[in-house]
Amino acid sequence: MKIFINQVPSEGLLLEEEIKPAELDLETELIKFRSALKIKAFVSRAINAIIVELDMQALLSAPCSRCLEEFQWQFNKNTRLSYTFDSSTSFIDLNPDIREEVMLDYPIKPLCGPDCKGLCVKCGKNKNEGGCNCGST
Repeated sequence: MKIFINQVPSEGLLLEEEIKPAELDLETELIKFRSALKIKAFVSRAINAIIVELDMQALLSAPCSRCLEEFQWQFNKNTRLSYTFDSSTSFIDLNPDIREEVMLDYPIKPLCGPDCKGLCVKCGKNKNEGGCNCGST
C-alpha cells in the first residue's frame, strides 16, 4: 500500500485495500492465511508528517501447540504509524510496516483454546475428545 503525499488532502484520506499474504511474505510454517489481509487506512497530514491509522483484518489458521488440531481465528489489529517526509519524498510505502505489525501479533504457541488438554503423553490421543484406554488418564 502506497500513499502519495501530494494526494492527501487536509481533511484526510480513507484508503481500503486487500493484500494477498504472499505479497508481503506473511505465511510461516505454522501460520497460514485463509483470507486476504483487509486494510483500512485513514491518512492525515501534518506539516512534515503523515499519520496513518490502520485497521487490519484476516482469517488465520495454525495447528494447536498442545493437541496439534488445526484451528482458525480472526486476526484484528488497529495501530497508528507516523512518517516524516521532506520535499524529495513523493510517496510512502506502508508494506514493510504492515508486514511487521502483522507478524508481531503471531502467537508464539498457538492454542485452539485456553482450556486445551493436549495429547496423552503415553498413547497420543487427543484429550479434548475424551479419555484414553492406555491407563494414564
